[in-house]
Amino acid sequence: MRATHVAAACCSCFSAAVLVFPDTFRSHIDKKISVSSIAPVLPEYILTLSCPDRRGIVHAVSGFLAEHACNILDSAQYGDTQTNLFFMRVHFVDEHAQRDTQKLTDDFRPLAERFAMDWHLHDASVKPRLLILVSKIGHCLNDLLYRYRSGVLPVEIPAIVSNHTDFYQLAASHNIPFHHLAVDASNKAQQEARVMEIIEAQKIDLVILARYMQILSPEFCGKLNGRIINIHHSFLPSFKGAKPYTQAHDRGVKLIGATAHFVTADLDEGPIIEQDVERVNHSLTPDELAAIGHDVENVVLARAVNWYVQRRVLLNGHKTVVFR
Repeated sequence: MRATHVAAACCSCFSAAVLVFPDTFRSHIDKKISVSSIAPVLPEYILTLSCPDRRGIVHAVSGFLAEHACNILDSAQYGDTQTNLFFMRVHFVDEHAQRDTQKLTDDFRPLAERFAMDWHLHDASVKPRLLILVSKIGHCLNDLLYRYRSGVLPVEIPAIVSNHTDFYQLAASHNIPFHHLAVDASNKAQQEARVMEIIEAQKIDLVILARYMQILSPEFCGKLNGRIINIHHSFLPSFKGAKPYTQAHDRGVKLIGATAHFVTADLDEGPIIEQDVERVNHSLTPDELAAIGHDVENVVLARAVNWYVQRRVLLNGHKTVVFR
């Protein structure tokens, strides 16, 4: 009997506590919400640059940012002793909380000219805009769209272009406009001109060849230098042409992989951004090799695109500098 009364008393005390504490918690929470609601969102920027290597570049850049009330969140730099070029990426926040990219750009220009910099200042809150080109093999397209839809890939994809109709339903499921632009030897120039119109109209920052099985013209590549990324199997140049995985199987390869690179007028010889491999053995069929290779292609392309949109990839002649 005593135990019953004790339990009831405990329940009574607990109920009273429940009635008293919510107001206290609510007042505390309201206060925190009120404070956070008036706190400014500080604008973030990413500065990338390359220039002839010389003493004082890091000091000059960090000094400029300090004078302009900017706080560096992370920074990376690299000096290439062969080309005598210096590369730098700086991610910083403007503690004045006055989002004015143009003013910051204008203020930095004299310093950039003094060091002969090739430089870009990016508003980190602006998502780069991607155009994806694809043909009839869709694993890379599907993987990129999944990463985009899930928020892992912080981009906007305003259009998908294909020379076939295979993936118009996939594009529609992601609410992305699909442009079917058939191409052959008779209309290649006109088709590329239409692709360029889409790029300009949609203000595209990066074009991705997600297994787009067409050779781009030198003129097209030149207009978009440093803005087109391609993915292909790493068998080049050993296994060119059709059915590379069958060729690799016939030669008994022990490693398969993929390469993501910038596109240039020289076919499959652009600056490499990322590569990876997977070990295989004699027991695998060509189809099994292809399945493994497709997985590697997905990962390699996603890494390359992610690093590009984070402004971590800088061109260094026929190579790249990738600040990971």
